[in-house]
Amino acid sequence: MIERRLGLYVHWPFCAAICPYCDFNVYKARGQDTEPLVMAILADMAYWRDQTGKRPLTSLFFGGGTPSLMDPDQVARIIEHAGSLWGFTDDFEVSLEANPTDAEAARFHDLRLAGVERLSLGLQALDDASLKGLGRFHSAQEGLAAALLARAIFPRLSIDLIHTRQGQTLDAWQQELDLALTLSPDHVSPYQLTIEDGTAFARAVRRGSLHLPDNDQAADFYLLTQSVLEQADFDAYEVSNHAKGITNRSRHNMLYWTSQDWIGLGPGAHGRLGWGAARRATKAHLRPKAYCDGVAINGHGTSEDELLSEDAVRDEFWLMGLRLQDGIVIKNAPGVPLPDDQIQSRLRQGLMWQNPTRLGLTAEGRLVADTIIGDLLAGGG
Repeated sequence: MIERRLGLYVHWPFCAAICPYCDFNVYKARGQDTEPLVMAILADMAYWRDQTGKRPLTSLFFGGGTPSLMDPDQVARIIEHAGSLWGFTDDFEVSLEANPTDAEAARFHDLRLAGVERLSLGLQALDDASLKGLGRFHSAQEGLAAALLARAIFPRLSIDLIHTRQGQTLDAWQQELDLALTLSPDHVSPYQLTIEDGTAFARAVRRGSLHLPDNDQAADFYLLTQSVLEQADFDAYEVSNHAKGITNRSRHNMLYWTSQDWIGLGPGAHGRLGWGAARRATKAHLRPKAYCDGVAINGHGTSEDELLSEDAVRDEFWLMGLRLQDGIVIKNAPGVPLPDDQIQSRLRQGLMWQNPTRLGLTAEGRLVADTIIGDLLAGGG
């Protein structure tokens, strides 16, 4: 492997409300004092600095939950402490997820002053009826205003949108995409609505009160998305992520997709460190109090820290890497190779491509990426 890159993921678990499609580790914000959690995250960082040594950071990503609910001073302290412990690469990037309801001008300005460079704005939809159906608490107009404000303040603006919603038509989705492009984002992440176990939407499906488009219709939404964004000069560098050029690709998410290293801080955060037989998978305590107590007692908030098997390392490498337009670097593939006959079959079918150094999915293959990757891994198990 080439020299490994390192990032930090900070999970802020609080939300004003829990969206019915969300299965993340989140809790309703109830006006509690969040300073103990910030202090625990800062202390946890010192523990992980001892684990990694002084390797400069490529990225710092504030996710959640709703990290835009954080006091900008808390964000600034975490960024500053990260810099003092590890230092930063020349292309280091700080990203933060935000909701349109948190788009006061002063808050956005202060987050920028704290060091946030990429704001990832959860628009999700651009019409009021759909937003209500998704359990969102902002209006379409508030979403547009928040995006325009963010565009004026942050160097890079990412927007998230959800498609394949109940009752959604292709014409309506194209109108939403066209409207989103008027906001001049640098990065667009259009996700298909999926039903996750344990969510309110999963319960609605079981009751028969929620009906999503079928797989064929979902494919139509995906193809339309690719076409509209490609015509607007966005590069579909990952199955659900489009950027205006290489420099606007998400630095942090590229760590995930290329099996690099990242430290997970905050309640429920996951991390990966090392490679091959030494690849570690970590997970922090889920509940904020348990996380803070763990840091106070043990010096860290980790509840699970295990060495991954060779098969697990290999599977993650292929599962994540084949989602990229650039594919995987063949010589970096760990563990037992995948069955060559199955790869050759998909090459003949036009679902995969290969050159002397890389292997990836074609546009047609990416349409059924999960199925292809799952079949390849099952065949090589």
